[in-house]
Amino acid sequence: MAKFDLTSRNCQYLDRHLTFPLLEFLCDKNIYDKNVLLEYILQTVGKTNMIDYTMDTRKRLDLGSTMPEELAQRRAKVLAKLKELQNEIAPLMKIMDELKNTDTMKDSKTLLNVLQKEFNFKIEMLDSVYKLAKYLYECGNYIDSISYLYFCLLVMQPSDKNYLNVLWGKLAAEILTLNWSSALEDLNRLREHIDSSSFTNVQALQQRTWLIHWSVLVFFNHAKGRDLIIDMFLYKPLYLNAIQTICPHILRYLATAVIINRGYRNGLKDLIKVIQQESYTYRDPITEFLEHLYVNFDFESARMKLHECQTVIINDFFIIGCLGEFVDNARLMIFETFCRIHQCITISMLADKLNMKPDEAECWIVNLIRNARLDAKIDSKLGHVVMGTPPLSPYQQLVEKIDSLSVRSEALTTLVERKYRAKNTDSGDNNWKYYP
Repeated sequence: MAKFDLTSRNCQYLDRHLTFPLLEFLCDKNIYDKNVLLEYILQTVGKTNMIDYTMDTRKRLDLGSTMPEELAQRRAKVLAKLKELQNEIAPLMKIMDELKNTDTMKDSKTLLNVLQKEFNFKIEMLDSVYKLAKYLYECGNYIDSISYLYFCLLVMQPSDKNYLNVLWGKLAAEILTLNWSSALEDLNRLREHIDSSSFTNVQALQQRTWLIHWSVLVFFNHAKGRDLIIDMFLYKPLYLNAIQTICPHILRYLATAVIINRGYRNGLKDLIKVIQQESYTYRDPITEFLEHLYVNFDFESARMKLHECQTVIINDFFIIGCLGEFVDNARLMIFETFCRIHQCITISMLADKLNMKPDEAECWIVNLIRNARLDAKIDSKLGHVVMGTPPLSPYQQLVEKIDSLSVRSEALTTLVERKYRAKNTDSGDNNWKYYP
Protein backbone atom coordinates (compact mmCIF):
# COMPACT_ATOMS: atom_id res chain seq x y z
CA MET A 1 0.00 0.00 0.00
CA ALA A 2 2.98 2.32 -0.45
CA LYS A 3 1.06 3.79 -3.39
CA PHE A 4 -1.43 5.46 -1.03
CA ASP A 5 0.99 6.28 1.80
CA LEU A 6 1.09 10.04 2.46
CA THR A 7 3.85 10.05 5.09
CA SER A 8 6.51 11.52 2.80
CA ARG A 9 4.12 14.28 1.65
CA ASN A 10 2.93 15.10 5.16
CA CYS A 11 6.43 15.15 6.66
CA GLN A 12 7.44 17.95 4.28
CA TYR A 13 5.17 20.29 6.27
CA LEU A 14 5.88 19.02 9.80
CA ASP A 15 8.59 19.88 12.30
CA ARG A 16 11.15 17.05 12.47
CA HIS A 17 10.05 16.19 16.02
CA LEU A 18 6.50 15.70 14.76
CA THR A 19 7.73 13.30 12.08
CA PHE A 20 9.11 10.79 14.60
CA PRO A 21 5.70 9.38 15.65
CA LEU A 22 4.77 8.95 11.96
CA LEU A 23 8.02 7.16 11.12
CA GLU A 24 7.81 4.91 14.21
CA PHE A 25 4.24 4.04 13.20
CA LEU A 26 5.46 2.96 9.74
CA CYS A 27 8.13 0.74 11.26
CA ASP A 28 5.40 -1.66 12.43
CA LYS A 29 3.41 -1.66 9.17
CA ASN A 30 5.74 -3.57 6.80
CA ILE A 31 5.07 -1.05 4.01
CA TYR A 32 8.75 -0.14 3.74
CA ASP A 33 11.92 -1.85 4.86
CA LYS A 34 12.21 -1.33 8.62
CA ASN A 35 15.99 -0.83 8.59
CA VAL A 36 15.69 1.87 5.92
CA LEU A 37 13.15 3.70 8.11
CA LEU A 38 15.36 3.35 11.21
CA GLU A 39 18.36 4.71 9.30
CA TYR A 40 16.27 7.71 8.25
CA ILE A 41 15.13 8.21 11.86
CA LEU A 42 18.79 8.04 12.99
CA GLN A 43 19.75 10.59 10.36
CA THR A 44 16.91 12.93 11.38
CA VAL A 45 17.37 12.60 15.14
CA GLY A 46 21.05 13.42 14.58
CA LYS A 47 19.94 16.97 13.75
CA THR A 48 18.42 17.33 17.25
CA ASN A 49 19.88 17.11 20.75
CA MET A 50 18.01 13.91 21.62
CA ILE A 51 21.03 11.77 22.53
CA ASP A 52 19.06 9.02 24.30
CA TYR A 53 16.75 8.57 21.29
CA THR A 54 19.84 8.42 19.06
CA MET A 55 21.30 5.62 21.19
CA ASP A 56 18.01 3.72 21.23
CA THR A 57 17.82 3.89 17.42
CA ARG A 58 21.41 2.70 17.10
CA LYS A 59 20.59 -0.33 19.25
CA ARG A 60 17.60 -1.17 17.07
CA LEU A 61 19.91 -1.05 14.04
CA ASP A 62 22.39 -3.38 15.83
CA LEU A 63 25.08 -0.70 15.79
CA GLY A 64 26.12 -1.54 19.34
CA SER A 65 24.87 -0.76 22.82
CA THR A 66 27.95 1.22 23.88
CA MET A 67 27.80 4.96 23.32
CA PRO A 68 30.46 6.09 20.80
CA GLU A 69 33.01 8.63 22.02
CA GLU A 70 31.76 11.23 19.57
CA LEU A 71 28.21 10.89 20.90
CA ALA A 72 29.41 11.01 24.52
CA GLN A 73 31.27 14.26 23.83
CA ARG A 74 28.22 15.69 22.14
CA ARG A 75 26.09 14.76 25.15
CA ALA A 76 28.48 16.58 27.46
CA LYS A 77 28.31 19.68 25.25
CA VAL A 78 24.49 19.57 25.21
CA LEU A 79 24.32 19.37 29.02
CA ALA A 80 26.87 22.18 29.41
CA LYS A 81 24.95 24.44 27.00
CA LEU A 82 21.70 23.66 28.78
CA LYS A 83 23.23 24.59 32.12
CA GLU A 84 24.55 27.85 30.67
CA LEU A 85 21.12 28.84 29.29
CA GLN A 86 19.43 28.00 32.60
CA ASN A 87 21.90 30.16 34.52
CA GLU A 88 21.20 33.11 32.19
CA ILE A 89 17.53 33.22 33.17
CA ALA A 90 17.87 32.04 36.79
CA PRO A 91 17.17 35.54 38.25
CA LEU A 92 14.07 35.88 36.07
CA MET A 93 12.77 32.46 37.11
CA LYS A 94 13.27 33.38 40.75
CA ILE A 95 11.04 36.43 40.19
CA MET A 96 8.43 34.26 38.48
CA ASP A 97 8.38 31.89 41.47
CA GLU A 98 7.58 34.87 43.70
CA LEU A 99 4.71 35.95 41.42
CA LYS A 100 3.43 32.44 40.68
CA ASN A 101 0.44 32.48 43.02
CA THR A 102 -0.52 36.13 42.54
CA ASP A 103 -3.15 37.71 40.28
CA THR A 104 -0.44 39.36 38.19
CA MET A 105 0.15 36.10 36.32
CA LYS A 106 -3.39 36.19 34.93
CA ASP A 107 -2.97 39.34 32.85
CA SER A 108 -0.03 39.84 30.49
CA LYS A 109 -0.06 43.67 30.63
CA THR A 110 -0.15 43.73 34.42
CA LEU A 111 2.61 41.12 34.60
CA LEU A 112 4.85 43.10 32.23
CA ASN A 113 4.29 46.35 34.18
CA VAL A 114 5.12 44.66 37.51
CA LEU A 115 8.25 43.04 36.07
CA GLN A 116 9.50 46.32 34.59
CA LYS A 117 8.71 48.58 37.56
CA GLU A 118 9.48 46.35 40.53
CA PHE A 119 12.12 43.94 39.18
CA ASN A 120 13.88 46.02 36.52
CA PHE A 121 12.88 43.54 33.82
CA LYS A 122 14.08 44.30 30.29
CA ILE A 123 12.29 42.95 27.24
CA GLU A 124 15.66 41.75 25.85
CA MET A 125 15.69 39.08 28.59
CA LEU A 126 12.95 37.28 26.65
CA ASP A 127 15.52 36.27 24.05
CA SER A 128 17.27 34.14 26.67
CA VAL A 129 13.97 32.54 27.73
CA TYR A 130 13.14 31.81 24.10
CA LYS A 131 16.59 30.25 23.49
CA LEU A 132 16.22 28.00 26.53
CA ALA A 133 12.71 26.92 25.52
CA LYS A 134 13.93 26.07 22.02
CA TYR A 135 16.96 24.19 23.36
CA LEU A 136 14.82 22.14 25.73
CA TYR A 137 12.51 21.33 22.81
CA GLU A 138 15.50 20.17 20.73
CA CYS A 139 16.50 17.93 23.65
CA GLY A 140 13.02 16.35 23.67
CA ASN A 141 12.08 17.92 27.02
CA TYR A 142 8.75 19.19 25.74
CA ILE A 143 7.03 19.69 29.11
CA ASP A 144 9.66 22.12 30.46
CA SER A 145 9.79 23.81 27.07
CA ILE A 146 6.05 24.49 27.27
CA SER A 147 6.39 26.33 30.60
CA TYR A 148 9.01 28.74 29.18
CA LEU A 149 7.08 29.22 25.94
CA TYR A 150 3.97 30.02 27.99
CA PHE A 151 5.91 32.74 29.81
CA CYS A 152 7.07 34.14 26.47
CA LEU A 153 3.48 34.34 25.23
CA LEU A 154 2.43 36.12 28.43
CA VAL A 155 5.03 38.87 28.07
CA MET A 156 5.78 39.05 24.33
CA GLN A 157 4.06 41.44 21.98
CA PRO A 158 2.79 40.06 18.64
CA SER A 159 5.25 42.41 16.92
CA ASP A 160 8.23 40.64 18.55
CA LYS A 161 10.56 38.92 16.08
CA ASN A 162 10.22 35.59 17.92
CA TYR A 163 6.46 35.70 18.53
CA LEU A 164 5.52 33.57 15.53
CA ASN A 165 8.22 31.00 16.36
CA VAL A 166 6.95 30.81 19.94
CA LEU A 167 3.42 30.10 18.68
CA TRP A 168 4.65 27.30 16.42
CA GLY A 169 6.90 25.88 19.13
CA LYS A 170 4.20 25.77 21.77
CA LEU A 171 1.74 24.11 19.39
CA ALA A 172 4.32 21.44 18.50
CA ALA A 173 5.19 20.80 22.15
CA GLU A 174 1.52 20.50 23.15
CA ILE A 175 0.94 18.01 20.31
CA LEU A 176 3.96 15.92 21.34
CA THR A 177 2.78 15.81 24.96
CA LEU A 178 -0.73 14.80 23.76
CA ASN A 179 -2.31 17.81 25.46
CA TRP A 180 -5.07 18.25 22.91
CA SER A 181 -7.12 20.96 24.67
CA SER A 182 -4.13 23.29 24.94
CA ALA A 183 -3.05 22.32 21.42
CA LEU A 184 -6.43 23.42 20.05
CA GLU A 185 -6.16 26.77 21.87
CA ASP A 186 -2.67 27.28 20.43
CA LEU A 187 -3.89 26.26 17.00
CA ASN A 188 -6.64 28.89 17.07
CA ARG A 189 -4.26 31.54 18.37
CA LEU A 190 -1.75 30.75 15.62
CA ARG A 191 -4.42 30.77 12.93
CA GLU A 192 -5.68 34.20 14.05
CA HIS A 193 -2.12 35.54 14.01
CA ILE A 194 -1.44 34.21 10.50
CA ASP A 195 -4.73 35.55 9.15
CA SER A 196 -4.21 39.00 10.67
CA SER A 197 -0.50 39.41 9.86
CA SER A 198 0.84 41.31 6.88
CA PHE A 199 2.49 38.38 5.11
CA THR A 200 2.97 38.39 1.38
CA ASN A 201 0.54 36.12 -0.49
CA VAL A 202 3.20 33.42 -0.91
CA GLN A 203 4.25 33.58 2.76
CA ALA A 204 0.62 33.42 3.94
CA LEU A 205 0.01 30.42 1.67
CA GLN A 206 3.06 28.64 3.10
CA GLN A 207 2.07 29.39 6.70
CA ARG A 208 -1.47 28.11 6.13
CA THR A 209 -0.20 24.96 4.43
CA TRP A 210 1.97 24.14 7.44
CA LEU A 211 -0.87 24.92 9.82
CA ILE A 212 -3.24 22.65 7.88
CA HIS A 213 -0.90 19.67 8.31
CA TRP A 214 -0.25 20.32 11.99
CA SER A 215 -3.95 20.82 12.66
CA VAL A 216 -4.84 17.36 11.32
CA LEU A 217 -2.94 15.89 14.28
CA VAL A 218 -5.05 17.97 16.66
CA PHE A 219 -8.44 17.58 14.99
CA PHE A 220 -8.44 13.78 14.89
CA ASN A 221 -7.53 13.60 18.59
CA HIS A 222 -9.76 16.32 20.05
CA ALA A 223 -13.41 15.66 20.93
CA LYS A 224 -14.64 18.61 18.84
CA GLY A 225 -12.03 18.23 16.13
CA ARG A 226 -14.23 16.43 13.62
CA ASP A 227 -16.53 19.43 13.40
CA LEU A 228 -13.70 21.94 13.42
CA ILE A 229 -11.72 20.30 10.62
CA ILE A 230 -14.74 20.58 8.30
CA ASP A 231 -15.34 24.22 9.26
CA MET A 232 -11.70 25.13 8.68
CA PHE A 233 -10.83 23.07 5.60
CA LEU A 234 -14.12 23.22 3.70
CA TYR A 235 -15.76 26.51 4.72
CA LYS A 236 -12.80 28.87 5.21
CA PRO A 237 -11.90 29.95 1.64
CA LEU A 238 -8.26 30.83 2.46
CA TYR A 239 -7.57 27.33 3.80
CA LEU A 240 -9.56 25.56 1.10
CA ASN A 241 -7.54 27.54 -1.44
CA ALA A 242 -4.30 26.39 0.22
CA ILE A 243 -5.47 22.76 0.05
CA GLN A 244 -6.42 23.04 -3.61
CA THR A 245 -3.23 24.91 -4.54
CA ILE A 246 -0.50 23.08 -2.59
CA CYS A 247 -1.79 20.01 -0.73
CA PRO A 248 -4.85 18.35 -2.33
CA HIS A 249 -3.88 15.12 -0.51
CA ILE A 250 -5.43 16.69 2.61
CA LEU A 251 -8.79 15.90 0.98
CA ARG A 252 -8.33 12.38 2.35
CA TYR A 253 -8.63 13.70 5.91
CA LEU A 254 -11.45 16.11 5.08
CA ALA A 255 -13.40 13.31 3.38
CA THR A 256 -12.82 11.01 6.36
CA ALA A 257 -14.10 13.69 8.75
CA VAL A 258 -17.27 14.23 6.69
CA ILE A 259 -17.94 10.47 6.45
CA ILE A 260 -17.61 9.83 10.19
CA ASN A 261 -19.50 13.00 11.14
CA ARG A 262 -23.24 12.34 10.75
CA GLY A 263 -24.05 15.92 11.71
CA TYR A 264 -22.33 17.26 8.58
CA ARG A 265 -24.16 15.30 5.91
CA ASN A 266 -25.10 18.63 4.29
CA GLY A 267 -21.41 19.22 3.69
CA LEU A 268 -21.24 16.21 1.38
CA LYS A 269 -22.37 18.18 -1.67
CA ASP A 270 -19.73 20.86 -1.12
CA LEU A 271 -17.03 18.27 -0.48
CA ILE A 272 -17.89 16.22 -3.57
CA LYS A 273 -17.66 19.35 -5.73
CA VAL A 274 -14.14 19.96 -4.42
CA ILE A 275 -13.17 16.30 -4.88
CA GLN A 276 -14.36 16.40 -8.49
CA GLN A 277 -12.48 19.65 -9.13
CA GLU A 278 -9.24 18.18 -7.75
CA SER A 279 -9.62 14.62 -9.08
CA TYR A 280 -7.02 15.32 -11.79
CA THR A 281 -4.36 16.16 -9.16
CA TYR A 282 -5.26 13.78 -6.32
CA ARG A 283 -7.45 10.75 -5.74
CA ASP A 284 -7.32 7.79 -3.39
CA PRO A 285 -9.80 5.08 -2.31
CA ILE A 286 -11.53 7.39 0.20
CA THR A 287 -12.22 10.21 -2.28
CA GLU A 288 -13.10 7.67 -4.98
CA PHE A 289 -15.55 5.96 -2.63
CA LEU A 290 -17.56 9.20 -2.39
CA GLU A 291 -17.38 9.77 -6.15
CA HIS A 292 -18.63 6.26 -6.95
CA LEU A 293 -21.44 6.50 -4.41
CA TYR A 294 -22.75 10.04 -4.91
CA VAL A 295 -21.70 10.97 -8.45
CA ASN A 296 -21.77 7.70 -10.41
CA PHE A 297 -24.19 5.77 -8.13
CA ASP A 298 -21.98 2.76 -8.82
CA PHE A 299 -22.62 0.62 -5.75
CA GLU A 300 -20.34 -2.22 -6.82
CA SER A 301 -17.36 0.11 -7.26
CA ALA A 302 -18.21 1.85 -3.97
CA ARG A 303 -18.23 -1.55 -2.22
CA MET A 304 -14.80 -2.41 -3.64
CA LYS A 305 -13.42 1.00 -2.70
CA LEU A 306 -14.71 0.61 0.85
CA HIS A 307 -12.57 -2.51 1.17
CA GLU A 308 -9.54 -0.53 -0.06
CA CYS A 309 -10.41 2.34 2.31
CA GLN A 310 -9.98 0.04 5.30
CA THR A 311 -6.44 -0.84 4.21
CA VAL A 312 -5.61 2.84 3.63
CA ILE A 313 -6.89 3.87 7.08
CA ILE A 314 -5.07 1.05 8.89
CA ASN A 315 -1.81 2.35 7.41
CA ASP A 316 -2.43 6.08 7.97
CA PHE A 317 -1.13 7.48 11.27
CA PHE A 318 -3.59 10.38 11.31
CA ILE A 319 -6.84 8.43 10.92
CA ILE A 320 -6.19 4.88 12.11
CA GLY A 321 -8.26 5.61 15.22
CA CYS A 322 -11.34 6.27 13.04
CA LEU A 323 -11.40 2.86 11.33
CA GLY A 324 -14.47 1.43 13.12
CA GLU A 325 -16.51 4.63 12.78
CA PHE A 326 -15.50 5.04 9.16
CA VAL A 327 -16.60 1.55 8.12
CA ASP A 328 -19.88 1.81 10.04
CA ASN A 329 -20.77 5.21 8.56
CA ALA A 330 -19.62 4.31 5.05
CA ARG A 331 -21.88 1.24 5.11
CA LEU A 332 -24.72 3.40 6.33
CA MET A 333 -24.13 5.81 3.43
CA ILE A 334 -24.24 2.96 0.90
CA PHE A 335 -27.38 1.62 2.54
CA GLU A 336 -29.18 4.98 2.64
CA THR A 337 -28.33 5.75 -0.98
CA PHE A 338 -29.38 2.25 -2.11
CA CYS A 339 -32.66 2.55 -0.21
CA ARG A 340 -33.56 5.79 -1.97
CA ILE A 341 -33.70 3.80 -5.21
CA HIS A 342 -35.24 0.52 -4.01
CA GLN A 343 -38.20 -0.03 -1.69
CA CYS A 344 -37.72 -3.78 -1.21
CA ILE A 345 -34.20 -5.21 -0.94
CA THR A 346 -33.01 -8.77 -0.39
CA ILE A 347 -30.69 -9.16 2.59
CA SER A 348 -28.23 -11.21 0.52
CA MET A 349 -27.94 -8.38 -2.05
CA LEU A 350 -27.51 -5.84 0.73
CA ALA A 351 -24.83 -7.96 2.42
CA ASP A 352 -22.94 -8.09 -0.86
CA LYS A 353 -23.08 -4.30 -1.26
CA LEU A 354 -21.85 -3.78 2.31
CA ASN A 355 -19.03 -6.36 2.29
CA MET A 356 -20.81 -8.35 5.01
CA LYS A 357 -22.17 -11.85 5.52
CA PRO A 358 -26.00 -12.14 5.30
CA ASP A 359 -26.32 -12.87 9.05
CA GLU A 360 -24.10 -9.88 9.91
CA ALA A 361 -26.06 -7.64 7.54
CA GLU A 362 -29.38 -8.67 9.09
CA CYS A 363 -28.08 -7.96 12.62
CA TRP A 364 -26.70 -4.61 11.43
CA ILE A 365 -30.09 -3.59 9.95
CA VAL A 366 -31.91 -4.76 13.10
CA ASN A 367 -29.65 -2.48 15.17
CA LEU A 368 -30.38 0.44 12.82
CA ILE A 369 -34.13 -0.11 13.21
CA ARG A 370 -33.77 -0.53 16.97
CA ASN A 371 -31.85 2.74 17.28
CA ALA A 372 -34.56 4.59 15.29
CA ARG A 373 -32.14 5.42 12.49
CA LEU A 374 -34.09 3.45 9.89
CA ASP A 375 -37.79 3.13 9.04
CA ALA A 376 -37.98 -0.43 7.71
CA LYS A 377 -39.24 -3.96 8.40
CA ILE A 378 -37.44 -7.26 7.96
CA ASP A 379 -39.20 -10.27 6.44
CA SER A 380 -36.97 -13.08 7.72
CA LYS A 381 -38.85 -15.80 5.78
CA LEU A 382 -38.35 -14.16 2.41
CA GLY A 383 -35.05 -12.54 3.41
CA HIS A 384 -36.28 -9.07 2.46
CA VAL A 385 -35.95 -5.60 3.91
CA VAL A 386 -39.07 -3.54 3.20
CA MET A 387 -38.51 0.18 3.41
CA GLY A 388 -41.15 2.33 5.08
CA THR A 389 -42.19 5.76 3.90
CA PRO A 390 -41.46 8.20 6.70
CA PRO A 391 -44.17 10.83 7.28
CA LEU A 392 -43.21 14.27 6.05
CA SER A 393 -42.64 16.96 8.63
CA PRO A 394 -44.85 20.11 8.39
CA TYR A 395 -41.77 22.03 7.27
CA GLN A 396 -41.06 19.53 4.48
CA GLN A 397 -44.71 19.58 3.40
CA LEU A 398 -44.61 23.38 3.21
CA VAL A 399 -41.39 23.28 1.15
CA GLU A 400 -42.89 20.77 -1.27
CA LYS A 401 -46.08 22.84 -1.66
CA ILE A 402 -44.03 25.96 -2.36
CA ASP A 403 -41.99 24.04 -4.94
CA SER A 404 -45.20 22.76 -6.52
CA LEU A 405 -46.71 26.25 -6.63
CA SER A 406 -43.52 27.59 -8.15
CA VAL A 407 -43.60 24.99 -10.93
CA ARG A 408 -47.30 25.59 -11.61
CA SER A 409 -46.82 29.38 -11.64
CA GLU A 410 -43.96 29.02 -14.11
CA ALA A 411 -46.10 26.78 -16.34
CA LEU A 412 -49.00 29.27 -16.24
CA THR A 413 -46.65 32.16 -17.08
CA THR A 414 -45.27 30.24 -20.05
CA LEU A 415 -48.82 29.43 -21.25
CA VAL A 416 -49.95 33.09 -20.99
CA GLU A 417 -46.85 34.29 -22.85
CA ARG A 418 -47.42 31.71 -25.56
CA LYS A 419 -51.06 32.80 -26.04
CA TYR A 420 -50.06 36.45 -26.04
CA ARG A 421 -47.43 35.86 -28.72
CA ALA A 422 -49.91 33.81 -30.77
CA LYS A 423 -52.51 36.61 -30.55
CA ASN A 424 -49.98 39.24 -31.67
CA THR A 425 -48.85 37.02 -34.51
CA ASP A 426 -52.45 36.57 -35.69
CA SER A 427 -53.17 40.32 -35.61
CA GLY A 428 -49.92 40.97 -37.45
CA ASP A 429 -50.84 38.51 -40.19
CA ASN A 430 -54.24 40.20 -40.63
CA ASN A 431 -52.63 43.63 -40.98
CA TRP A 432 -50.40 42.45 -43.77
CA LYS A 433 -53.49 41.45 -45.77
CA TYR A 434 -54.33 45.12 -46.37
CA TYR A 435 -51.14 45.57 -48.36
CA PRO A 436 -50.83 44.31 -51.93
